[in-house]
Amino acid sequence: MDIFERAGIDAGYVILGLLAVDLILIILFLLLFVQHSKMKKRYQTFLQGESGNNLEKSILKKFSEIDRLSRENEVLMADVKKNHEDIQMAFQKVGLVKYDAFHEMGGRLSFSLCLLDNEDNGFLITAMHTREGCYTYSKEIIKGESYVVLAEEEKHALEQAKARAGSEKLEQDNMRK
Repeated sequence: MDIFERAGIDAGYVILGLLAVDLILIILFLLLFVQHSKMKKRYQTFLQGESGNNLEKSILKKFSEIDRLSRENEVLMADVKKNHEDIQMAFQKVGLVKYDAFHEMGGRLSFSLCLLDNEDNGFLITAMHTREGCYTYSKEIIKGESYVVLAEEEKHALEQAKARAGSEKLEQDNMRK
């Protein structure tokens, strides 16, 4: 205690300081003990019923499943790509114009129907209804153009088809008429 007296420090303060440090260390130890207990419980739960070999087998099985799913995913992606390419050639654009071909004689039974793929290739069908019968014509459409002269209704059906994709709008237009 002579050291503390020579330095002018009261030994009681040193003891109080050391007790405070001990108290802090005890609290930290308890916190670490609680965290360790929680970690040990989680570890036991993780390994519950599994030996190291079984756990290794389980992990290897999961890796093989991941590999299998990866291969299946590649096959599915190839199928999706092929389907996407195929659908580009399917008729996606539709134009339909109904009209009275002979004004007040045949009713609105005549029509021009245009079906186009994604690149505006397809055909146009026109059916003209008269009292004597029905005449049907088809015209080829390449890149959105016909190399045969089109009637006004056929031009309108072609423009409708080029302006839209799918038949949803066709159904809406027919409901309005």
